[in-house]
Amino acid sequence: MKIVIVGGGAGGLELATTLGKKLGRKKRAEIVLVDRNHTHVWKPLLHEVASGSLDADMDSVNYRAHAHKSAFSFKLGSLTGLNRDEKYIDLAPMCDEDGNEIMPARTECYDYLVLAIGSVSNDFSVPGVADNCIFLDRPDQALLFHRRLVNQFIGLNSEIARTSSERTLHIAIIGGGATGVELSAELFKAREWFASYGLNHIGKQHLKVSIIEAGPSLVPALSERISQAVAAELLNLGVNVCLSTSVANVTGNTIITSAGERIEADQIVWAAGVKAPEVLRKFEGLEKNRIDQLRVNEFLQLSKDRNIFALGDCAACAIKNEQGEDRWVPPRAQSAHQMASTVGMNIMNLLENKPLKAFKYQDYGSLVSLSHYTAFGKLMGGLAMGSMNVEGRLARLAYVSLYRMHQLAIHGWYRTLLVALASKINHFIRPRLKLH
Repeated sequence: MKIVIVGGGAGGLELATTLGKKLGRKKRAEIVLVDRNHTHVWKPLLHEVASGSLDADMDSVNYRAHAHKSAFSFKLGSLTGLNRDEKYIDLAPMCDEDGNEIMPARTECYDYLVLAIGSVSNDFSVPGVADNCIFLDRPDQALLFHRRLVNQFIGLNSEIARTSSERTLHIAIIGGGATGVELSAELFKAREWFASYGLNHIGKQHLKVSIIEAGPSLVPALSERISQAVAAELLNLGVNVCLSTSVANVTGNTIITSAGERIEADQIVWAAGVKAPEVLRKFEGLEKNRIDQLRVNEFLQLSKDRNIFALGDCAACAIKNEQGEDRWVPPRAQSAHQMASTVGMNIMNLLENKPLKAFKYQDYGSLVSLSHYTAFGKLMGGLAMGSMNVEGRLARLAYVSLYRMHQLAIHGWYRTLLVALASKINHFIRPRLKLH
């Protein structure tokens, strides 16, 4: 029996780890994880990689090393095709930075396939966005933003020292969801740390951060009260918040709004929505929703193929809200975690000829961390009152605990405690910010 998992994000890596320990270690099945990257970085923290407050080299998980410990196999590859009749996937050739082919195009056979390829930014076909904006879908994109940020801070510091310039570094973020507001706060914290590490000519007045949001409020997933509190905190930091402002075009370093306003920026980040990866459009005969997510049944199997499961951001799983209305499971890390648990259980049930378990999504709330300044959120489930708004240290602790839970799922208690301890030690022996 061969189980192939494509995508090593939060859900895919957790599933591979579980199946490796329960099936691979006992030689009951061959577990293969396929991903186009060598390492895993938890996607909700990519804004911290972009600002430099998280070092991806230190906090990433190497797939090959982790596969060795967890009794599954890792194969480097990028999904390009699917043959459901003969049950194999196509993988693109892998090339190095110079374009030299490392591995040719290949196929990978499966008995059961799990698609966990996540999501990508949805530019809604706005002209110029794809060519002129930075997305934060992958670690390499976050690192590109960070390298540019470091160079821009160094150049601005030198310019101010030589000429007493009043020029500002302007970062524009399109999208006022969690990624946008969290990145904006991290940038101000990064400015403080850069000043501590020698770029002391750059004051608060030399950094300008703008959030451009088409809707009437920030972080619409949270309550109106929390949304207003987030906006107030960002305004206090100095963020320029532009609500009910839609983008019509992006040309070079210029954002043109639907009202005709021109906004010049040194870097432009697009964080305004998600959709399924383009490769899913090639898969014929499968049901998809309007953003190309794969429709799944209550067991998270594809509606048109029971040998294929989908989980996480690429899966369209229908649920009903409190009003009884149909909606989709939201594209969040907690969704991928819960789906991975259900898929893992169902695959083991299939091998043992047991009934499958229906997926039931439990919303545990939403949290937004504004760097080390503060945090806001709403916790749900298991509480006497049903839900609870939190902010400050309690919200920050809950936010950090989400990452620890992910680490726990892939490392276990002992290693997670060691990783947490190492993180605390690094606060004393390493710079608080990635400086290159």
